[in-house]
Amino acid sequence: MRIIHLLVIGALIFAAAYVYRIKMDSTARTEKVLRLHAEIREQRDAIASLRSEWAKLDAPLRLQGLAERHLPLKPINATQYDSLKTLPERPPRLFRPGEPDPIGSMINTIEAASDADTVTGSVPQPEDKQ
Repeated sequence: MRIIHLLVIGALIFAAAYVYRIKMDSTARTEKVLRLHAEIREQRDAIASLRSEWAKLDAPLRLQGLAERHLPLKPINATQYDSLKTLPERPPRLFRPGEPDPIGSMINTIEAASDADTVTGSVPQPEDKQ
């Protein structure tokens, strides 16, 4: 009978220790959740503060005042444009007037060398197996 009593007492101690461990785990998790909620609240407050500061900095009247203060812009006068006589002369041609354009002739050579039926521009077509 004493053995049964000892086994029951041991089982009760084990059960109490197990329940205590479950309670401590749940308490630790609850504290972690509360810390996370507090951190989320702090982050939301910081975001709200930054949004209000951005709205203050982005106010149209404030920006207009800054532009008037720091950008002394004036309307354009018709006398600010220059005449066509003061433009520089056209650069010299690199080939004589009767000769063909060198770049155009290179393009024509490349186009003549390629076969339009087989060249797609980026990926060659596979040859048909007969």
